Amino acid sequence: MKRQNLADHILARLEQEQDSIMEAYSKSKDSIGHFMIDNLFPEEIAKSIYKSFPKLKSMKKRKDLREFKYVAAQMNQYDPILEETVYAFQDERIVSFIQGVCGLDSLYPDEHLYAGGISSMRQNNFLNPHIDNSHDKDRHKWRVFNLLYYVTPKWEMDFGGNLEIWPLGVKNEQTTILSKFNRLVIMATHDASWHSVSPVTHDGVRCCVSNYYFSDSPSKPHEQFHVTSFRGRPNQIIRDLFLRFDATLRMGVRMLFSKGIVKTDHLYKK
Repeated sequence: MKRQNLADHILARLEQEQDSIMEAYSKSKDSIGHFMIDNLFPEEIAKSIYKSFPKLKSMKKRKDLREFKYVAAQMNQYDPILEETVYAFQDERIVSFIQGVCGLDSLYPDEHLYAGGISSMRQNNFLNPHIDNSHDKDRHKWRVFNLLYYVTPKWEMDFGGNLEIWPLGVKNEQTTILSKFNRLVIMATHDASWHSVSPVTHDGVRCCVSNYYFSDSPSKPHEQFHVTSFRGRPNQIIRDLFLRFDATLRMGVRMLFSKGIVKTDHLYKK
């Protein structure tokens, strides 16, 4: 299962669903443009990807008021199928397809996996509402798409760990997208694309392969640089105040130091 063969499967499904992709993206692009593809790979391949996910103890734990999850980007430390899968989504044919159906002038994958790679979430893990950092690691290109491929078999809605998008902001109702086995979700990222992951309530692990695409121009006109910014959920009033202050503080730091003070370690260092 080399990346080109995996990319062949991805491209075939995208082409099969081209009309539904264009319709879904067209309907949602004025808020948070998104679409999804089910049964991305043959089932045996998808199960092999899932079985190759590492134990949580070998991944980096990220735990604070913003999030609680496990991530990894140094892909050569894990089963080779995971690296092949991650980079299959960076095949130039797939990037070109997404660029075309979404009407972008430019689109680039991220070989460094800045904030990409793989992630796992177990019971009580969560990801609060947030917008992603607007740029790549060097602040040369704009982050415009988030690709999330879910691989945990038999994952159900009431297990939690599902993608939530907040098209009208975090004080209004969210749309929940099931983290369904063998499902790919692609969503636009910009300064209003608030999204989150519901707390995991199930005694199991929800696994995800993630990529970001970048462009020479932002998703929305007049968008300006911003850091990853978190909010509290509607019922988390105190946490929301703290996270808004935290975002303001970190944004102030980045205005003084364009690449930040602490160097990110969420990269694939080849």
